[in-house]
Amino acid sequence: MKVATDPEHEFGAGRPTTLLDTEPASVFETEPARVFDTVAVGRVRQLLRYGAVSLISTATSMIVLGVLVATRTITPGWANVAATAVGTIPSFELNRRWVWGRTDERRLLAQAGPFCALSFAGLALSTLTVSLAGRWATHAAMTGTTRTAVVELASVAAFGTLWVAQFLILDRVLFGRSSRRRASLDPA
Repeated sequence: MKVATDPEHEFGAGRPTTLLDTEPASVFETEPARVFDTVAVGRVRQLLRYGAVSLISTATSMIVLGVLVATRTITPGWANVAATAVGTIPSFELNRRWVWGRTDERRLLAQAGPFCALSFAGLALSTLTVSLAGRWATHAAMTGTTRTAVVELASVAAFGTLWVAQFLILDRVLFGRSSRRRASLDPA
């Protein structure tokens, strides 16, 4: 039996166009497998973009933090709050537009408010985690490099956990398909 293929298709070049046109050579040549391939590639691309946005917003925050601390404009704690606020702006816009492809009108209460709340909840949780790790390391008589490593590991663990949780919240609640359905039902 001759197999009809679609050489122009981005994800399935050379694969059968429909199940009616072919006898699949394996379970991987079926339509559900093609759909899975397309969805998986799309999700990987989305995760890579999400990671790139995190790098951009983190770099933005670190530059602001460094400048404010180095110039002694404000205390380091408040500098961290200001840096988080500044880093939240590119994070929101890039996540909304580039990662989730949202080009509809920005909704302050439905999108920006919860996004900022997530960012500052992350700031609070990471600050708490780092503080607890610092106290524990001091109580355990750790000093110098060891104490610093414990605090930095706590920071990475807190932000890593938050990074995954934020992705899921953004995908399922703020910018993903379900939020689009809710927005289309909302009369305002």
